[in-house]
Amino acid sequence: MTAPISSSERAAAGARSEAGTEDGPPPVRFAYDLPTWKEITHLLSNLPMSLIGFVYVVTVLSTGAGLAVTVVGLPLLAAGLTGSRQLGRLERARVRSLLGTAIEEPSPLPLARTKGPLSRLWLMLKDPVAWRAALYELIRLPWGILTFAVTLTSLFVLWPVLPYLARGMTNVDRAMARALLSPSDELERRIAELESDRGVVVDTAAADLRRIERDLHDGAQARLVNLAMGLGLAKEKLLEDPDSAAAMVEEAHGEVKLALQELRDLARGIHPAVLTDRGLDAALSSVASRCTVPVKVTADLDRRPAAAIEGIAYFTVSELLQNISKHSGARSASVDVWRSEDRLLIQVWDDGRGGARLDGGTGMRGLADRLDAVDGLFVVESPPGGPTTVTAELPWRDRAAVNDR
Repeated sequence: MTAPISSSERAAAGARSEAGTEDGPPPVRFAYDLPTWKEITHLLSNLPMSLIGFVYVVTVLSTGAGLAVTVVGLPLLAAGLTGSRQLGRLERARVRSLLGTAIEEPSPLPLARTKGPLSRLWLMLKDPVAWRAALYELIRLPWGILTFAVTLTSLFVLWPVLPYLARGMTNVDRAMARALLSPSDELERRIAELESDRGVVVDTAAADLRRIERDLHDGAQARLVNLAMGLGLAKEKLLEDPDSAAAMVEEAHGEVKLALQELRDLARGIHPAVLTDRGLDAALSSVASRCTVPVKVTADLDRRPAAAIEGIAYFTVSELLQNISKHSGARSASVDVWRSEDRLLIQVWDDGRGGARLDGGTGMRGLADRLDAVDGLFVVESPPGGPTTVTAELPWRDRAAVNDR
C-alpha cells in the first residue's frame, strides 16, 4: 500500500502542476494574440489575392506578348506591366499591414525625362520592378492554395499548433515579398537618393540667386542710384553754386568707393579671385584672417581638386568660421584640410561654448544638405561647454581630369 499523501504535499503538487517544475520548461501556452490573428488573416487572403494576380498576369501579359507583332501589342504589354506594378504595391501594403514587414517602395519610372513616346514605351517594357511583380503573382498561386488549405483545416483540426504553422508559412511569405517586391538593387535606391539630392541642389542654387539679387538691389544698386541723383544735382548747381557742386561730387566719390567695395564683397561671395588664382590653402588663409577668432589653417594637399569641389570646400569653411565669429565665444580655432585616397576631408575646431546642432538656425543644416547633394558627409560634434569639431567629407575629383573633358 502506498503511504497517504498529506495536505501539504498535495498543495505542493498542485503548485508544481500550475507553475511547472523547476527542472522542466514552463507549460506551453498557445499564442492567439493580435499578430497571430493578422498572420492567419494574411494566409487566408493569399488564395483570393493570388487568384486575382495570376489571372491578371496570364490574361494581360500573354495577350500583349501574343499581339507584340501588331501595332497594339507592345503598348498593351506596357500597360499590363504598369498594372503589375500596382499589384506589387498592393501586396507590399498587405505585407506591411498584416505581417508587420516594411518593404521599401521602388522609385517611380522617370517617364517625364524620356524623349518621345517610343523611348517612354521602351522604358515601361524593360521595367524590372514590373517584371518581378508579375513573376511574384505567377508563382504565388500554388503557394496561396496551399496556405489557404492548411490554415483553414488547422482552424478546426490542428488549432493547438496553428500559431506555429502560421509563423512558419508567413516567414516564407516575408522572404518571397522581400526577394521579388523590394527595389531592384542598390543602384535603384541610389538613383532615388540622387533625385532627392538634385532637388536640394536646385533649391540651394535658387536661394543663392535670390541672395545675390537681394544684395545687388539693396546694396550696390541703391548706392549707384544715389550716385546718379547726386551727380545730377551737382551738374545743375555747377554754375550757380560751385562750392555746393564740389561737395556733392565729393560725396558722390565716396558713394562710388562704397559701391565698388560692396561689389567686390559680392564677387568674393560668389567665387573669390584668390581661390581661382592661388588655390584652397591661400583662400582659406584669407577667410581665416577675417575671422574675429585666431585661426590656424593647415592644408596638406599635393594637388588642387576640381573647381566645384574646391568651391564647396571653401564656402563650407567660410560659413563655419562665420558661425565661430558670431556664436561660439571661442578664443582659438583651427582648420585642417587633407586628402585621404579619393576623399577631401575638412575639420574645423574651436574651443567655444559648444551646443551647435544641425537644426540650431546657424546654417548647419544647409551645409549638410549641400555636401549630401555631392555625395559628401557632414558631422557635428559639439557637446555643451565645448569644444566643437565639425568634420566635412567631399569626393575628390582631380582638376586636370575635369579640364581634359
